[in-house]
Amino acid sequence: MDTVNVLKEVNDLERLYVYKKIGVFNHHVLSVVQVADRTLDFHVHEASDELFYVLEGGFDLETEDHKIKVNTGEFIIVPKGVLHRPVVTTLTKFLMIELAGTLTKENSGELYAD
Repeated sequence: MDTVNVLKEVNDLERLYVYKKIGVFNHHVLSVVQVADRTLDFHVHEASDELFYVLEGGFDLETEDHKIKVNTGEFIIVPKGVLHRPVVTTLTKFLMIELAGTLTKENSGELYAD
């Protein structure tokens, strides 16, 4: 067992859009990423929910019929099967939690290392 300083891990990232795995919990992967000026395509995760926790900054989570603002210190859980996309306009630092295999190179812009 080791402690993990989530803020240090995200602040140590040298590049934007690089997902860094910092832990595994009951088959769920915890990863951190820094994002700025990026809108992903709408997509859906059929097998797992997805959690976005905003460590710093903020973003909009868009679904087919909603636009939800998520700010520093807040998190949002996207239920499996919900079409969604994150819209990030300013530098935002995230902790993400999802079932192993949910985040892949194919749906993260080729920047996720398993």
